[in-house]
Amino acid sequence: MQLLQESWTQPSPKWRNGNPALNQGLPKLLQMPDATTTKIAALNDHARRSFTGCRAVITQGVQALDDVPSMLDQVRRFDAFTPDNDPYGEHDFGSFLHGDITIFWKIDTYDVDLQMHSPDPSDPAVTTRVLTIMLAEEY
Repeated sequence: MQLLQESWTQPSPKWRNGNPALNQGLPKLLQMPDATTTKIAALNDHARRSFTGCRAVITQGVQALDDVPSMLDQVRRFDAFTPDNDPYGEHDFGSFLHGDITIFWKIDTYDVDLQMHSPDPSDPAVTTRVLTIMLAEEY
C-alpha cells in the first residue's frame, strides 16, 4: 500500500492498494465485521428482540401512539440491516414506518454505572445497553 500525498486541497491522506479493483470497495473492506463486531451485533439483536439484557426506553411521542404493542413488535422483528443503514455491522440502529409514522430505535452501550461509554461493548459484564425507541422527529 502507498500513501497518497496530502496537499491543502485534500483534507486527509487516503490509503490505496496497488490493485484498482480493490480500491473501489475500500470503504466496505475497512468495515468488514470481525469477531468482536459479530458479538456486539448478536448482543444488540438479543436486546432488541427480547428487551432483556438492556434498559428499554420509549419517548413521550412513542408513548402517545395508539398501538404501542404493535410498534414494539416491529422493533423486535426488525432485520432490514444493510451496509447503508448499518455501516459498522453492530445492529445498533433501525428505522421503519409504523403506519405513516417513522420510528427510530437505537442501542447505546455504556459502562455498568451509566457514566460513560462501555470500555468493551462485546463484554456484557462491563456493558449496559440502552435501547431507545423514538419518533424520527424526536431524534
